[in-house]
Parts: sequence; structure tokens; C-alpha cells
Amino acid sequence: MPYNPRGLFTGTAAYYAEYRPGYPRQMFSTLEQRLGLDNTQQVLDLGCGTGQIAIPLAPRVAHVHAVDPDPDMLVEGATRAAGIANISWRDGDSTRVHDLGLPLLDVVTMGSSFHWTDREALLGTLGEILPRTGVVVIAGGGRPGTTPPPPWDDVVTEVRTRYLGAARRAGSGTYRHPERDHTEVLADSAFSAIETQSWRWSVQRTIDSIIGLQLSFSYSAPTLFGSADRYTAFEADLRAALEQEFGADAVLTEHLNTTLMVAARPGAVSS
Repeated sequence: MPYNPRGLFTGTAAYYAEYRPGYPRQMFSTLEQRLGLDNTQQVLDLGCGTGQIAIPLAPRVAHVHAVDPDPDMLVEGATRAAGIANISWRDGDSTRVHDLGLPLLDVVTMGSSFHWTDREALLGTLGEILPRTGVVVIAGGGRPGTTPPPPWDDVVTEVRTRYLGAARRAGSGTYRHPERDHTEVLADSAFSAIETQSWRWSVQRTIDSIIGLQLSFSYSAPTLFGSADRYTAFEADLRAALEQEFGADAVLTEHLNTTLMVAARPGAVSS
């Protein structure tokens, strides 16, 4: 396991819930049609964060087991899912799937959590616990460079580098992007029948939203700054730099790309 799953996003949960863009609505209607979701399926959303997949998926299935190693993420997710009875928010991670006491699953979903895992080992585990018709669903933004960087990227990078250094942080260590694409790893697993679909979409960001977004990332999480004073200073310096570049009332466009991968066993018929 290259990263400690319990240290990657400490302190980010409130920002994650508020400022992460989530996924386009079309992705969930596509999943409903592709998988024949009819309120009978048991789903594991592994690395659920604050519910960006679990919450919109819940009305389409019987139950979502939303699992994450960060307790604050689970609290934020449960708060945002208030009134939704068929999501259970559970502590856990990709190394302990066997210990979760799950029912027979139909679908396992992962968003950006998949690239933090030992993907080969995890898919081996899922091959053991999923029935023949079980499906693995991965949603993400693709490799770096899939979409152009947002207009504020250079400004944010300069300020972040001053405070945290040039290396991309990841909890107590640094981040290295996986050498193999998700599709390559899936193709070598039991779930080698892969269908993909992509959507290009966008969100509008104010200066407040851009700052909040940075504090949702593993590489600029509030805890990385070492003290509340230093974290507050980073926020202030970043705001000043963004306002100088774009104006205090700026509304900027972030272009996004979401790719959905639905992976099944060859010859299996999904639920």
C-alpha cells in the first residue's frame, strides 16, 4: 500500500463537501440504464469521501455501503445525506474490505479514491467477494493533462510552493501518479470487460470557491501547514494573489472531464 489511507485528507472534509465538483448528473442516469438499477442492488462505495457518488446513487439502489478511512468525511457525508435512509456510513479502507461484513454485493463504485489504492491487490479482493455478475465502476478525471489547467493554476501553484514546497504532498509523504492507466489495470484483472464513457462539463468558481477547493486537496490540506497561523497566512496570501490577478469579484470557469469505467467479468450479464 503506497499511502496511509488514514492520513491523506485529514482536515479537508468540510472543504471537500462544499467545493469538490462531484460528477455530472448524466453519469448516474447512464449507470442506472447500463446496470439496470431498480432499487434492488447492494452497492459498496469505497473511498466515499463526503458522498459525491453515494448520495446521488442511493435513490436508484437498495442500499449503499459508504466506506471511508477519514471519520470527518463520514460525518460530513452523513450530514449531507440527512433523510436518506439507505446509506450506511462506515469506517474502512481498501485494505480491509474482507473485514467489513458486507452482504452479497452487486456493484462496487470508486471515484478518485481508486488511484490511492494498491489497485491490483484491491481488484483481486473484489474478484473474490463479488459474484460472477458483480460490476466494478470507476469514475474520475483521467490522467494529468486530460483537461487544460484552470486559469488560476499558476497563481495557486506559486503561493502553495512558497508554503509547502514544489513536491506534491500526500499525507506524510509525496505523491507519484500511477504509471499504468486504470483501464490497463482493469484489463489485467477479473473485470477485464470494460466500457467507458466521458463527459466534458464545467463549474463556475468565485475567489472563495477557488481557495476552498485548494483546502480540499491532499497536497494542500490545512494540516500540512503545521499551525493554524501558517494555514491562515496561506489563505490570506492566496486570496491577495488571486484578487490581484483576477479581481475580488471574479467568476472563473473550471473545465472538467469525467470518465466512467464499467468493468465486468467477460461474458457476465450485469444485474
